[in-house]
Amino acid sequence: MPPLGAVRPSPLVEQAAARLRAQITGGEWPVGTRLPGETTLAKELGVGRSTVREALRALAGAGLVRARQGAGVFVVATEPAEDWPTRLRRAAVTDVYEVRMAVEVHAARLAARRRTPEDIEAIEAALEARRAAAARDDAAFIDADIAFHATVVAAAHNPVLADLFREFTPSLRTGLLDLLALTGLRDQDPNAADEAHAALVRAVAEGDAEGAAEILRGELEDPFGPEHG
Repeated sequence: MPPLGAVRPSPLVEQAAARLRAQITGGEWPVGTRLPGETTLAKELGVGRSTVREALRALAGAGLVRARQGAGVFVVATEPAEDWPTRLRRAAVTDVYEVRMAVEVHAARLAARRRTPEDIEAIEAALEARRAAAARDDAAFIDADIAFHATVVAAAHNPVLADLFREFTPSLRTGLLDLLALTGLRDQDPNAADEAHAALVRAVAEGDAEGAAEILRGELEDPFGPEHG
């Protein structure tokens, strides 16, 4: 194994983690390899044991190594695990849409049960903003459409659902923009699916949980109206 070489100070942990990661991803330490002990690594890297410990923790967080009680730290992968945002950026828009369906349909059901007067005001304002954006370009319309759906999700008052929606919004936006560019779905109806969105507002405002869920399910299955199906 070639010498690792001492790292320069500041930030030591990041530099140490990068050196160790390079050994792993470069094939110097294959999967199953037991890493040298902290004292050995600290000496080779020219850092303290606490720095090595933090660097190994970072590598474990990336899915590259795993500590085994009483046995040491072992390489378990040679490529870092993709985080959630990265995986979403690489996902097919159809896969993202299936996740969107699961998240938003349930969120609509919860929103109808939990909405406050302030939530209804926000949803109605977002609907009007969507209508106003119909006169603008596709990007503005998609942004307004996503903002509308975000207010419905927010009305569910479940922070996990809201976080999930935020995470896949960039991939969803890209996919919808591509769809509009390829098909010109708004050429005949710039304010596509307005009726479905208005019906969703009414269902949430009236506390009709199952009605809201069904309206949203139908809209997401055919997001720009049946005439475009």
